[in-house]
Amino acid sequence: MKLLLSALLGTCCALPPAFAADAGYAIRLMTPETALKAALAGQAACRKAGFQVAIAVVDRTGQVQVVLRDRFAGMHTAEAAIDKAWTAVSFKMDTTALAKATGAASASSGIRQMPRVLAVGGGMVVEAAGAPYGAIGVSGAPSGDNDDLCARAAIDAVIDDLNL
Repeated sequence: MKLLLSALLGTCCALPPAFAADAGYAIRLMTPETALKAALAGQAACRKAGFQVAIAVVDRTGQVQVVLRDRFAGMHTAEAAIDKAWTAVSFKMDTTALAKATGAASASSGIRQMPRVLAVGGGMVVEAAGAPYGAIGVSGAPSGDNDDLCARAAIDAVIDDLNL
């Protein structure tokens, strides 16, 4: 009986390998300087295209690192940029893709009703060296596609630094 009880306890209480990992873990985050470099590069790309925007950089937990609002960007753009970045990092996908995946006819359309979720173009995940670092959100260009171009410029400006 003791042998059977011991076997049962050993079977039901053993942790699968995925749960038997170390008690802590390490994550990679952008430095504030890297986040600022990205935001400034995105802003420069938008200015060159003639767009006045706000750009937000969030870390992989959705915490804001940097927000820049250009002088003529609309008053709503800073909050929208933060929400786009937060949405991208939260769902681990660019907001243009999320917009397509959560359209009105999709089973996932309810996601759009969650607070802070902004499923329109302009939010892009920052990944480097196989790890997520955060996301960039851009708001204020005439379309989500244009916001995406500025977000891509922001990421391109720091991707080599993050891949080291």
